[in-house]
Amino acid sequence: MQELTKKRAWAYAIDGAIASGASLALEPLMRRKVKSGFVQTVVLPTALAWGLEYAQMRLNGGTVGQKVMGIRILSEDGAEPAASQIIRRMAHRDTVGPLQYWRHRKAYKQYEGTRFPYDVYARTKVEMD
Repeated sequence: MQELTKKRAWAYAIDGAIASGASLALEPLMRRKVKSGFVQTVVLPTALAWGLEYAQMRLNGGTVGQKVMGIRILSEDGAEPAASQIIRRMAHRDTVGPLQYWRHRKAYKQYEGTRFPYDVYARTKVEMD
């Protein structure tokens, strides 16, 4: 596995742990307000994770995991990603992105870890600081 790909995986794991911790902290509050099990187990954790990621990307230029691992997400032209790019990237990454990667993983080796299917879709790239 390439160095950048490892850093991306660790950054995603760190961000996932933070989002899980926040979700566990908010779960008792949400259990009282929302009675649907599906909403509690699927919708709220996903919305919280996306909300945290979006806020960190817009306010700090990267998530905690990305900062710790020394990587950053940029537009294809090297600028900070736009709000629409961040949303498109998250949605694609958490839905069809993994399937596309597994179907065409040889094609993504040419990018040497800088781009995965969701990066291509959102027109972003990942660089090491």
